[in-house]
Amino acid sequence: MAESKICVIGLGYVGLPLAVEFGKQRQVIGFDINEARIQELRDGKDSTLEVTEEGLREASQLIFASDVDALKDCDIFIVTVPTPVDKTNRPNLTPLISASMMVGSVMRPGAIVIYESTVYPGCTEEICVPALEKASGLTFNKDFFCGYSPERINPGDKVNTLTTIKKITSGSTPDVATAVDLLYRSIVTAGTWKATSLKVAEAAKVIENSQRDLNIAFVNELSIIFARLGIDTLEVLEAAGSKWNFLPFRPGMVGGHCIGVDPYYLTHKAEEVGYNPQVILAGRRINDNMARYSARNVIRLMLKNGIDVPRSTIGVMGVTFKENCPDIRNSKIIDLVRELNEWGAKVVVEDPWADPGEVEREYGINLAAISPDNPVDSIVVAVGHHEYRAKSAADLRALCRGDKPVLADLKSLFDRHKAADEGFTLFRL
Repeated sequence: MAESKICVIGLGYVGLPLAVEFGKQRQVIGFDINEARIQELRDGKDSTLEVTEEGLREASQLIFASDVDALKDCDIFIVTVPTPVDKTNRPNLTPLISASMMVGSVMRPGAIVIYESTVYPGCTEEICVPALEKASGLTFNKDFFCGYSPERINPGDKVNTLTTIKKITSGSTPDVATAVDLLYRSIVTAGTWKATSLKVAEAAKVIENSQRDLNIAFVNELSIIFARLGIDTLEVLEAAGSKWNFLPFRPGMVGGHCIGVDPYYLTHKAEEVGYNPQVILAGRRINDNMARYSARNVIRLMLKNGIDVPRSTIGVMGVTFKENCPDIRNSKIIDLVRELNEWGAKVVVEDPWADPGEVEREYGINLAAISPDNPVDSIVVAVGHHEYRAKSAADLRALCRGDKPVLADLKSLFDRHKAADEGFTLFRL
């Protein structure tokens, strides 16, 4: 496989770092149907901020393409397209099937197709393989083979990166499993974990994020209980954290393309095989409700402070799904903004990391700076960007008018006593 040309399908947060690492040592085609994305990368820019200009230059054997014909000389295809859910939280496999049909239309006998997109156990063999066979006319495990190596990219994380996170690998035959494992070992310095089957690798990935989702749901539920008891959740968690084996999860809104989505892939498959999952869906219900819960608490406190909500302006700081990252996919901040709008409030949203054009296209929200020249009646600090962590309660107070503004510190960035000293009525999860 050392001389085989690789094609990485999909150049987002997952695909681009992968293409770049392989491109430092072998021939790679980075493919994406978005021609604007291809041109951006050819110009040496990455709007996801996952790869630097220097990193792109170091990938000397990587070329970018949006023309399917460019893939005909490839022997290894790595598919990293999105796997979202639809409005009813059912898996939307359209991008995955489309990518499989496209690969099938160009692949030659002996090809290996490796999937990195998060799916439910069995999806590769039940959905992707038939699409490959249909488009190619080739036979699975005779004329072509498959692998599954789930992505573990953490957007915005510059410490835990592709090469420093152990990689799960698998293949559709023992020989292919070994070949896929060796392929990834060539770039992943942290090493690999060869799973016993495609299904095991698929299941391992989908439970990683489901587990995290449930842990966050637990502390979210605790925050709701403690609020009714008049106890500060952060102080409770800090006290409990003095025990060596207490897990340091914090409450918050769970969005993004992984944790807020992946559990639905697992529950979908569970229901297909006749099991009605209880715990996983309960966690999802709690986490999906936190944006509305937070917004309603802001409104409740504003009304209690005598603020005329329908004639008020609320500033929301942050719209990306996580801190120090431009990714806005499945951001739960949007749910919070819409809930505040439902109460008649005008909402001003700012974010130094998000692309204004993308936010407007995806959510119909026009980003605008919150400043002393255009003060607001209350503030929601929704994302923990380092720009916001650098601010003080006094800095936030300068952005607010009135005697009793509400500060919703959803990431617990500020000292609650200092916030009170500045005249804020504080809400935090």
